[in-house]
Amino acid sequence: MKIGFIGGGQMAQAMIDGLLTNDSKQIINIHGGSSRTKNYAQVRGLNYVTSNELVAKESDVIILACLPQHLSVVADEIKQALSNKTIISVLGGVSLASLAAHLGNQVAISRVLPNTPVNVNAGTIAYAHNQYLLNQENAQETVEKFLAQLGSIYQVSEDQFSIFSALAGSSPAFIDLFIDAMAQAGVKYGLPKDQAIKIVTQTMLGTALQVQNSNQTPRELAAAVASPGGSTIAGFLAMEEYGLPTAIVKGIDATIAKDQAVD
Repeated sequence: MKIGFIGGGQMAQAMIDGLLTNDSKQIINIHGGSSRTKNYAQVRGLNYVTSNELVAKESDVIILACLPQHLSVVADEIKQALSNKTIISVLGGVSLASLAAHLGNQVAISRVLPNTPVNVNAGTIAYAHNQYLLNQENAQETVEKFLAQLGSIYQVSEDQFSIFSALAGSSPAFIDLFIDAMAQAGVKYGLPKDQAIKIVTQTMLGTALQVQNSNQTPRELAAAVASPGGSTIAGFLAMEEYGLPTAIVKGIDATIAKDQAVD
């Protein structure tokens, strides 16, 4: 199966890095408007082609990863080459209905929301298919197998994309911020920054696995660590007093509000 990327920004590169980790000989066509995309293609051994139309013609699955405001121009360039092709769109805020309006109603389209950990095949990925794709034999299985290479996949309705975006798409930035804050506290008490980051990161990985494999809620697991009168409960209560849980919810609120405003 030949894969084509239209656009070579951060998300496209994250997906490509993950794909090449799985299969370094995967044929990937790409075109983008910047010299950075061409340079990236050379470094990663991709087939850089000279137009979006050629990406569409020479690929079985086409990932739309251009800027959303460029969709109309890109659609005009490729829509005559989409017979028997599958479109995967990672364009933020662009609905299946809008994609079909630009690309045609007789095109198999999947709207996908990945997050950046797809670059290490640990992504959290939402997807929704249009009816034309669902009616095509094997098309749904093809898309879902493709996405599953890159992480955990979740079929959700389009009206849930905003909350998914906040919890999975934006949250790596929030988690990075938390890791950095924890590491800064380690520096405050004498640890080198790089060592503090490694300690916090490994602790988060272990805690995440514990949550995944436990029947207890995160709050119950936290309570199990916080012995009565101990140092953990003191730190836990201080974080609550200074508004950590509320700040997290407010951050999610703001992310959803902005995402819905874009929609």
